[in-house]
Amino acid sequence: MSLAVLLATFMGGMCLGSLMFPRLIRPARLRPLRSYALIELGIGALAILVLRVMPFAGSIYTAWSGYGLRGFLLRGAVAAACLLAPTLLMGATLPALARVVDETPSGVAWMGFFYAANLAGAVCGCLLAGFYLLREFDAATATYAAVAVNVAVAGVALTPRLRAGLNGASSATSQTFRPARERGVHLAIALSGFCALAAESLWTRLLGLLFGASVYALALILAVFLVGLGIGSGVGSLLGRSLARPRLALGCCQLLAAGAIAWTAYCLAASLPYWPIDPSLSTSLAFTYQLDLARAFWALLPPTLLWGASFPLALAAAASTGPDSSIDWARLMARIYAANTLGAIAGALSASLLLIAWVGSQHAQQALVAVSMVAGLWLVLPAMTRRWAAVAAVLAVSSGGLLIRGVPPVSTLLIAYGRYAATWAGKSDILYAAEGVNSSVAVSSFPTGARTFHVAGKIQASNVPRDMRLQRMLGHFTTLTAAHPDSVLVIGCGAGITAGAVSIDPRVERETIVEIEPLVPQAASAYFSGPNFAVLRNPKVQVRIDDGRHYLLTARERFDGITVDPLDPWVKGAASLYTLEFLEAMKRRLTPGGTVTLYIQLFETTPAAVQSAVATFFEVFPNGTIWGNPYEGKGHDMVLLGTVEPLRIDLDEMEQRVGYRGAPSPMAQSLAEIGMNSPEDLFATYAGRRSDLTEWLKGAAINRDRNLRMQYLAGLGLNLDDAANIYAGMLAYRRFPADLFAGAEGRVDSLRRAMERER
Repeated sequence: MSLAVLLATFMGGMCLGSLMFPRLIRPARLRPLRSYALIELGIGALAILVLRVMPFAGSIYTAWSGYGLRGFLLRGAVAAACLLAPTLLMGATLPALARVVDETPSGVAWMGFFYAANLAGAVCGCLLAGFYLLREFDAATATYAAVAVNVAVAGVALTPRLRAGLNGASSATSQTFRPARERGVHLAIALSGFCALAAESLWTRLLGLLFGASVYALALILAVFLVGLGIGSGVGSLLGRSLARPRLALGCCQLLAAGAIAWTAYCLAASLPYWPIDPSLSTSLAFTYQLDLARAFWALLPPTLLWGASFPLALAAAASTGPDSSIDWARLMARIYAANTLGAIAGALSASLLLIAWVGSQHAQQALVAVSMVAGLWLVLPAMTRRWAAVAAVLAVSSGGLLIRGVPPVSTLLIAYGRYAATWAGKSDILYAAEGVNSSVAVSSFPTGARTFHVAGKIQASNVPRDMRLQRMLGHFTTLTAAHPDSVLVIGCGAGITAGAVSIDPRVERETIVEIEPLVPQAASAYFSGPNFAVLRNPKVQVRIDDGRHYLLTARERFDGITVDPLDPWVKGAASLYTLEFLEAMKRRLTPGGTVTLYIQLFETTPAAVQSAVATFFEVFPNGTIWGNPYEGKGHDMVLLGTVEPLRIDLDEMEQRVGYRGAPSPMAQSLAEIGMNSPEDLFATYAGRRSDLTEWLKGAAINRDRNLRMQYLAGLGLNLDDAANIYAGMLAYRRFPADLFAGAEGRVDSLRRAMERER
């Protein structure tokens, strides 16, 4: 939802900017290239200002915001306050450039070329930021690089020779368009923008499942989309010079786009997931992204070419409606651009917030086919005689019906297994699969009795021993090491197994589960009520549907324990739950004697990413400890445990708390199910602390909000399984922490021997 609000704010500002420029800046007052240069300099200055103001705006937001509708509305207001000024200027750039062209058919082509050049720059910026600037530096450096480009472009625009060559071609007059015909073009280009951005939202999500939603994959998908738009715009600009009936060509473009939408829908739902591809065969990201690039072009190029061509054709169609007189190209460009952008805003918001959750991707794409057909017929039918219009309408409705019928449902295999869909075909029964507002959720069952819980195309939880062990360790460590675990916050519901382990501690009086996707608690309750102790029906448990980070930053309550189980660290956005700033926020929300636990995986990541997460954690919790969850004697994943005060574990007290003595308690049974029949079994998983790992963590990058270093490092290990080496390398520095444990005579020595066996 937050991304939808940001996108709408960004594009809304550009729309307003394009409309305001020709009304506020007359060509007689300021030469076109000079106004364009000033706009570019203004964008650069505002970018630096926003960079400086953003932390202050964030502090205001977290102080005033809260859970529910109020927080959502305030989120939009803060986004508008930060983004409106620079996006207004961004929207004015194309109308400003439009005034340098002459009043001939070639002028229309030049405006289309400006749009294509704008898209080409967007492609370069997307790839440069995603693959280099943000990976190697941070958001501030990327912003300064963009500002440098703004200044350079302004300098070129102010070059005397360029001004002399182009300013003479600017137009200072305007014309009144024929309202009825112009409105038809505006409606068509608005519907084209609606389809383009709605489809982009839908297809980015589906391709994110297919490729893995890392920052690199998402940057690549966006770049392919923009490349298609740019090429299409260039071709449309060339055609706009010579076409006698650009309005008819624009209509035909929308009819063809309906078929192209159906093509992409078929590729993403019923074709690409079943290509016989195992993405883990190569550990080279270069090969992985070559494959992803080819698949993205195969699926996305047809519709994006047609949407790109629509913009210059709409300009030509609008320009051709007036009488033979001078045209204010800035106003023409502004109106067409604003109509296209308004449609795009509506498409992005409706797809992100409504269509996927209400009707699913299949029906949403069917609706886009229908909308594109309507846009095409709106322009094509008036250009025909009544008889031919009737024939064309019948043919269009018939073919549109066939295209709509041919849009397949999204593959449940893709929803469950994502990029590994082809390698898992036929190995399990998918009991449940659904698309939610924020993520897709599935549950699979295997002949062995294993049951897996899937979010965003990844197995995030299961009832197999290694996963049960990790999930219950997270929950039990949180309550056992807290002094008084009356109130516990669980960020990330998953299958509910961690939350269930928290709930059965008799000392816990209140438990809050925060989950961003509403489908997750529903599926967890329906399919994992046994392993999670029916936690979602427990009267002391409340579920909050919200982003975990947002909830923690805006909540007023303090907690005795907080446990966090994010998605894989290479998934875009997951690294924000490992940043220094978020860990400090958790620390502020702890009561005295409170405990934080955080999951971290060792597979499908890099040593540098793990070291970054651990170093960042120890920066905030210098008394923190690491607890391992090995698989077959090798590393698999870990739990980071943080306390403000130095941790002290009394093994005898832990035995009493768990209830190992006497009649088995629910906690003792829970731990016994994962092979932990005594405190020694549980705490023998100790894997290190800051004093042990100083050498191992030397040079580790601190993961901050401004750089999200961890997700860029983890994304480089997408096809790696280096867990055993990472864990072994860390254990080489582990020393037995004699000051950490206490117990009856001989008990600490027993734990020492158990740890040696674990090694």
